[in-house]
Amino acid sequence: MHEDIEFTLEETKESMSLAVQHLEKELQKVRAGKASAQMLDGVKIDYYGIMTPLDQTANISTPDGRQIIVQPWDKSVLGLIDKAIQAANLGFNPKNEGEILRIQVPPLTEERRRDLVKKAKSETENARITIRNIRRNSNETARKMKKDGIPEDEVDKLEIDIQKITDDFIARIDKIFETKEKDIMTV
Repeated sequence: MHEDIEFTLEETKESMSLAVQHLEKELQKVRAGKASAQMLDGVKIDYYGIMTPLDQTANISTPDGRQIIVQPWDKSVLGLIDKAIQAANLGFNPKNEGEILRIQVPPLTEERRRDLVKKAKSETENARITIRNIRRNSNETARKMKKDGIPEDEVDKLEIDIQKITDDFIARIDKIFETKEKDIMTV
């Protein structure tokens, strides 16, 4: 097998793998019934004039499935963290207990669960689109190889391999979504 073909296959797998990792990270942010520190990913506070991610200014823990504890390293920013969490519009109402913020995670309503499934479905569709774009780019690279003189049968096999890889990654994405949907809909 020609080394350009092997390189193209490896690059395709690597790019698709990154797309799956991104999907998993995005789905962690979608709340499923129980509390998790990832629910606060994306919350930033104005820390001495710099917008700083919450997890870089505080310890975030989940003592049980219904609450999140935020303990800032610098107690003077407790109020800022409180405001930032409320401004993030996550549906949480933090309770300031002096040295920590206690967030009670309310149970999800059926309607909210369906909304979260839609959000997860949207993220999943974005991942599928990314995978298909990677396939298209890899196939374009294969067609260029054909023009550059690499034997046609090798390039045809490369295109078949690219499609197999694509099918595998789409199946992985679908499995990840199914698991997340089950997680969200389980009361």
